[in-house]
Amino acid sequence: MNPTALMIMLLSLAIGTTMALVSHHWLLAWIGLEINTLAIIPLMTKTPHPRAIEAATKYFLTQASASALILFSATMNAWKTGEWSITLLSDPYTITLSMALMMKLGLAPLHFWLPEVIQGIPLSTGLILSTWQKIAPMTLLLQISHLTDLNLLITMGLASILVGGWGGINQTQLRKIMAFSSIGHLGWMVLILKFNPQLTLFNFLLYITMTAAMFFSLMLISSTKISEISSSWPKSPILVTTMMLVLLSLAGLPPLTGFSPKLLIILELVKQNTLLLASVTMLASLLALFFYLRLTYVMILTLPPHIPPSSTHWRMTKNSPLAATLTTLALLIFPLSPTFLLIM
Repeated sequence: MNPTALMIMLLSLAIGTTMALVSHHWLLAWIGLEINTLAIIPLMTKTPHPRAIEAATKYFLTQASASALILFSATMNAWKTGEWSITLLSDPYTITLSMALMMKLGLAPLHFWLPEVIQGIPLSTGLILSTWQKIAPMTLLLQISHLTDLNLLITMGLASILVGGWGGINQTQLRKIMAFSSIGHLGWMVLILKFNPQLTLFNFLLYITMTAAMFFSLMLISSTKISEISSSWPKSPILVTTMMLVLLSLAGLPPLTGFSPKLLIILELVKQNTLLLASVTMLASLLALFFYLRLTYVMILTLPPHIPPSSTHWRMTKNSPLAATLTTLALLIFPLSPTFLLIM
């Protein structure tokens, strides 16, 4: 893609997200979401492959439907209350707006577009779609969290955790696995949204860090299938080791970063006296744990970790300071979690 066009698209993404973040007005927030949607479509189709065109079309239709529902609900709410303010919603439109924002995020049962779209686009665009594109809808959802229906959030949160785990088990494509991982993590965030919005924000920030670290690692070794990462040890032993640890962090195993939000969410659910919900959530998360462990097994344990005696000029020589920083954060934040929570 032309560097000037790429810069314009990335700038539009930044402007769209910023507009949605700073607005107190539903119409401005809607315009920000629309700019976001339109700016990423050229990035999806920068390799003119039928799969990329199909992914961009699915993404556009889904996001356009969600945006239409947001605009309709906001307009009807303004007609009823006389206010366009984001935090002032009347009862029936809170549910429709929540559903539209969850559709934009890709929460179950409105998730069907996400794995197909991520599978059809390059890893770099998949990174943007899994991290940056979630910021604006998640922020709007956080702003209306005190008005949302608790039963709706719990139902969609549990469904997303189950779908995220169940859908990823049978996959061989890494991009689809990351898509189902995203659905599962968003389920954890929505589950706790009504009880503790600050905890949702904390979980969201760590999710972005861990997902970005994983995508950057996959981009460095140019792998999109499980069969490709199974033979990636000789290319870069250190990178593959850190990738394995990032996967375990995404799975939520201690003492890595990913354990922190899961522990705090379970503690919050127990504090709210929802023991059954906490138990079901932990059991559902075992599905996701299985496919993360399967990936680590394929990466590290199927081939002996050896360094070939031949010349190593073909080895990976690309370096990425950003990937190194994100990977460090994705592994070592757990001891700092109480500090972050105090700040928040």
